[in-house]
Amino acid sequence: MTQLAAGRTVPRRRVFFGAFDADGWTWASVKAFFWFVVIILLLGYIPDRAYYMTVNRTLEVGLLAWAPVNLCPPENGDLPCPAPVGAVLPWKQAPANLELPAPRTDGALAQLGTRVLYIGGTDGQAAQSTVFMATIKDRTFGEWSEGPALPAARTSPALAVYAGVIYLIGGLDDSGAPTTTIWSMKTDPDTGELGAWTELEGYALPEPRAASTAVAISDGIVVLGGRGSDGAPATTVWKSTQNLKGVLQPFEKQADLPLPLADATAAQIGDFLWVYGGSSTDGPVGGVERGQLGTGKPPVDSRPGRNINPPGTEPDPIKVLSFAVNNAANLPVARTAAAGFGANGVLYLVGGSDGDKPQAEMYWTVPNATGNLPGWSHLDVMDLPAAGLEGARAVSVGSSAFLIGGQTPDGVSGGRVEANLAPGEPFFRLGIAGAVIPGLQIEGELGQQLGYLAADGVGTVNFIILLIIGWAYAHRERVSAWWNRRRGRGRA
Repeated sequence: MTQLAAGRTVPRRRVFFGAFDADGWTWASVKAFFWFVVIILLLGYIPDRAYYMTVNRTLEVGLLAWAPVNLCPPENGDLPCPAPVGAVLPWKQAPANLELPAPRTDGALAQLGTRVLYIGGTDGQAAQSTVFMATIKDRTFGEWSEGPALPAARTSPALAVYAGVIYLIGGLDDSGAPTTTIWSMKTDPDTGELGAWTELEGYALPEPRAASTAVAISDGIVVLGGRGSDGAPATTVWKSTQNLKGVLQPFEKQADLPLPLADATAAQIGDFLWVYGGSSTDGPVGGVERGQLGTGKPPVDSRPGRNINPPGTEPDPIKVLSFAVNNAANLPVARTAAAGFGANGVLYLVGGSDGDKPQAEMYWTVPNATGNLPGWSHLDVMDLPAAGLEGARAVSVGSSAFLIGGQTPDGVSGGRVEANLAPGEPFFRLGIAGAVIPGLQIEGELGQQLGYLAADGVGTVNFIILLIIGWAYAHRERVSAWWNRRRGRGRA
């Protein structure tokens, strides 16, 4: 018998040149990282998702990235899905019982505590002194009643609410002449009732103004533009600063507007004061003017004894240092006497006149981090339901915006339109690496407690799963034998 020669030994293949050998550090690191991620998911991420599944309307699972599939709630109407940043739900006309008791335009509108007040204005024939008020409840307000009347008739005044006080600034009197008066009103701290209008003692506007715009900033009130005694738009900008005793001081001159304006809209966002739309000497404009706010001094050094005002001295007031104009940021159309406002970092302009008749379009823009406007957006579905509206006044209450009064193509109106500033997010989205799914949205304290229970229950179950996995790895022979017996029974 011939003896066979010994066969050749075939070496075992080494994955990635031995980097992932079972007893190597690389393979051990990969396994450690894998189990680290599993533990974080089981004891952190999944219990967290269980909580928000209970209390939120929607829940994001995974890394959503771009989502080609989006489903939005029906209350968003015909808005794109998802809704663009700054978009609002379509405007709706309120029923007749929620209109002003009498037609008004070019008045002033303010929220003071739990009340909304429409102040002065004109009925189309003469300036009025009436004040209508409504009580806020559940982020809206109901029917109007009469409040404390003005000391005299005023239309086209400026208005600012600062430190819980309403300031009515200038405006046309019953003879049609611009005024310098400043009236204030606040609520009684004990009863919550509205007080009487009082004229500020010791100072007024430096010059008569009507159709100017007022903005309350952190340390006072800024009044911009308006029409003087000659009826022409002005470039003046004045500021009244609050002192340490909480009293507003006489107005002081600030940097002028680059373009004379009246009936414009102004809003503050961050360190910038935005003035847009209005009328200049040649009629309605679509320009945007950006004011820079600051003290005009170097940044304060917080170290002891460095650039700090001594105790008891007045801090450096904020000033309107300068204005800048960028034609690329202008409105796409000219508008004056529009209802404009700023909310949630977005600038809005609704309605207004093109110099010929009231218009219904709404435009909005979101300033970027550098204080520039990327351009104004417009969607037909967000235009006003009426044919046009100018001279209306806007106020935001909670997540809703309201336009009150104004002039329509049919005459002066006491109407009210409203829109929700927060369109619903998609309740289902399917992305490349994740999804948004509907949640239970159990609100209030009950929802939070149930959310904690859900998170705790899921976390406990996942911890038990990890214990079972750990025991199985420590007893591989027993687990393998048990598994083989189960497989053998299945084949039998």
